[in-house]
Amino acid sequence: MMNKFLYTIIAASVTLGAYAQKSDGSTKSLLKAEKEFAESLAKNGAKMAFTTFAAADGLVFRPNPVNAKTFYATQPESKDLSWTPVYAKVSRSGDWGFSTGSYIEKGDKTSYGQYLSVWKAKDGKWELDLDMGTSNNKPLNKVTPLFVEPKDFYKPKFLNDKQRAAGADIIATTEKTLNATLKSYGMAAFAGFLNPDARLLFPGYEPMIGKDNIVPFFNSMVSKVSFKTTKVSKADGGDLAYTYGVATVDYKADLRESFNYVFIYERQADHNWNIIVQAFAPAER
Repeated sequence: MMNKFLYTIIAASVTLGAYAQKSDGSTKSLLKAEKEFAESLAKNGAKMAFTTFAAADGLVFRPNPVNAKTFYATQPESKDLSWTPVYAKVSRSGDWGFSTGSYIEKGDKTSYGQYLSVWKAKDGKWELDLDMGTSNNKPLNKVTPLFVEPKDFYKPKFLNDKQRAAGADIIATTEKTLNATLKSYGMAAFAGFLNPDARLLFPGYEPMIGKDNIVPFFNSMVSKVSFKTTKVSKADGGDLAYTYGVATVDYKADLRESFNYVFIYERQADHNWNIIVQAFAPAER
């Protein structure tokens, strides 16, 4: 009886330890958690993977933002989804990071797309904070992987919620300024808010990399765009942040469409915040 009891304890430990999601503040550890997440989904299905790896308040866009655990608790089990990270970065505070790359969903018909996931570290392990996917045709272009480790470690010792809110307000103000500038000067105004190596994930298109590709894309298709920010989250290290909300896009073809969007911002040497990733997915109104 004792041997059986010990065996049960050991088996439970092995099962729980298989997907540890451990965070040591590095991009490498985030990618390892991402890999464990994908392995869990392939082995146990999306319902168990998302409910295990998502934070208690983690969001998924399906298509509008909804609590990940609540959403997947009512979904049928599926093992059809797989993905490959190609770009990832972690804040210098080690508590916050993101990854993006391609996904494939098999089923009656295979579908392709790009994903953007934000992860947060809690109690020494990575938890999925936010996940968005945007569909495109089967990719033709190969993207060179870029995984960026934090340049150093910095985390304020005495950071309270009031200071965090003040930091988030800076990002919210930046997005308001972007909105106003786009309204006054059109799509060319994006150039002042995008990093030179920024990435755009837009439905129906392969990832666009570089400000010099993104601005002409918007210029050619869009006459007006406005953003309504729902939430801002900023890493304690003060170097990365994200926003999400709803974008209203007026195309030059006399068509209006609503999108959910997620933007990843990075603080620059001149203290300005530039967008390094833009992801759009159709919104349900």
